[in-house]
Amino acid sequence: MKLAVHNIKGKETKKQINLSKDIFGVEPNNHAIYLDVKQFLASQRSGTHKTKGRSEVKGSRRKLRKQKGSGAARVGDIKNPIFRGGGRVFGPQPRNYGFKINKKVKRIARKSALSHKAKDKSIIILEDFSFEQPSTRSYNSFLSSFNLVDSKTVLVMSNSNRNILLSSRNLKNSRVVLASELNTYDVMNANKLMFTESSVSEIEKIFNN
Repeated sequence: MKLAVHNIKGKETKKQINLSKDIFGVEPNNHAIYLDVKQFLASQRSGTHKTKGRSEVKGSRRKLRKQKGSGAARVGDIKNPIFRGGGRVFGPQPRNYGFKINKKVKRIARKSALSHKAKDKSIIILEDFSFEQPSTRSYNSFLSSFNLVDSKTVLVMSNSNRNILLSSRNLKNSRVVLASELNTYDVMNANKLMFTESSVSEIEKIFNN
């Protein structure tokens, strides 16, 4: 699949780039995408919710009344869960929500996600570029050249560029990632994927290893 290379002003250059069919042209596996996205979202959960049990709440351990003879039900101390202020039974405890999926499934999921975007013509190839200094206005102007100011975009780069990263940080719908950090969720969540020329070869190198 051949795509034209654009400059940051939104105009096509005379260059073209060939996207590998083994990465951008596979038959999508939607279940693999589902599993990979589910794992990503699960790993984002902090899992720090916590309630106090009977042994953790403040209160005396003294038995409230004698076992027999009162005519009422037998009770223990004031920390009993049936009393107000007592410990909670089977309350939430800190836990890790993450789970494991095979590397092959993750690889298939990323290829499937990229193939979906290629099929939907939601991929833009850019010349390698940089900013002289961090500038949100410059990045916003770059997006407006493609009419993507209100769209969710992911810019994929081969190497870290501090000025571009800082320029995009204040824009809610814009994300900048390295080719090595691109995941299925970012791909599927974006309206448009924007690859620099060097990042395409980096993606192919990652999948071929």
